[in-house]
Amino acid sequence: MSEDRQLSDRNTNTEPTSDRQAALFGSLVLVLVFLLFFAGGFATHRMLNRRSVVTAAAWPMTVFWEAWDIVEQDFYGEVPPPKVRVYGAIRGSLAVLNDPYTVFLEPQTGEVERDRLSGSYGGIGVDIWRDSEDRIVLNPYPGSPAEVAGVRAGDFLLAVDGHSVLTATVDEVRARLHGEVGTPVVLTLSRPPTPTHPFVLTIVRQEIQVPSVSYRLLDQDPSIGYLQITSFTERTPQEVEEALRSLLDGGATRLILDLRDNGGGLIQPAVDVGDQFLDGGIILYEVRRGRQERAFRARRGGLATEPPLVVLVNGSTASASEMIAGSLQVQGRATLIGEPTYGKGSVQLIFTLSDGSSLHVTSAIWLLPDHRPLPETGLTPDIRVSPGEGLGDAQLDRAIRYLQRGE
Repeated sequence: MSEDRQLSDRNTNTEPTSDRQAALFGSLVLVLVFLLFFAGGFATHRMLNRRSVVTAAAWPMTVFWEAWDIVEQDFYGEVPPPKVRVYGAIRGSLAVLNDPYTVFLEPQTGEVERDRLSGSYGGIGVDIWRDSEDRIVLNPYPGSPAEVAGVRAGDFLLAVDGHSVLTATVDEVRARLHGEVGTPVVLTLSRPPTPTHPFVLTIVRQEIQVPSVSYRLLDQDPSIGYLQITSFTERTPQEVEEALRSLLDGGATRLILDLRDNGGGLIQPAVDVGDQFLDGGIILYEVRRGRQERAFRARRGGLATEPPLVVLVNGSTASASEMIAGSLQVQGRATLIGEPTYGKGSVQLIFTLSDGSSLHVTSAIWLLPDHRPLPETGLTPDIRVSPGEGLGDAQLDRAIRYLQRGE
């Protein structure tokens, strides 16, 4: 970085002509080397490496380049482009850590993940998936820009801004639909029963709020408030506060917190949610390598520290949602009903890289309030209940019965 800065300073100074020419020539050489590296592939490194002195620190990379030299010279098939090889090298390096949660996400997937955790994004407001015939299907959110523009549930998406989505992944399609608020996106669609007649819609992106919380007073017993959290995003604490106020003002005296299928999310919003149910005490501990243990404490004055509480969990309750469920269980604040949870008690920091890709790095582990790590087998519910069969919800029914009868 310092060399780049010095070159830049030299190019802006009022130097004699010969010095400026020399600096310009040097800059052009560096740019040419950079372009050759990517245009010609990794083999360009051979020309540079033969003139360099191999130090002990550089030895592993020398072997890496040596291996790629051989691949480029002797591999029978087509060698992937440089970006694909770089991404593959990153994934291969991370694999030796033997940590399934330290992962690399390419730009499109990384963008979708960041949008999910923020709780809002610039887009058109649609659910998308691939059907059994591998077609991209759209379902617009009520009142969304997509619905207003004329997108209907079941429409097939053929192209975005003129680029086919035939071979694109669902995350790649989502990334193409996301963008800056106020910018247009052009969709090529077809609609049953005449899918062979495509049509085009231009939609202006707006800010799309993705709720992570749903709630209601239960029909079976209006004195029980039901609160479901699907993930912990930046907006979740505010949504939970609004939900609790509405439920309690509506007459709820007992609560069910549904964390089933909640894969986690951001830890601070999860802790803030825990505040609402715990009147002080430890929520969790965070332990990092070479650092002092950090305690996350509940603040006093939460909205729901007294009503009887059941937490519903299952095998997809993971990470931050497990820690909140475990904390409420250890503190004696809630009864867990359902199935054993996933068993992920580690912390990942998310780093956005220069090309929009992202790196998730495990940086710490969490401990429950009693200083126990989260078991790899997950939390054990106080009352184990399988999902059951049919359209009913056996776990929810059991939670209602527990709150009504205390058994």
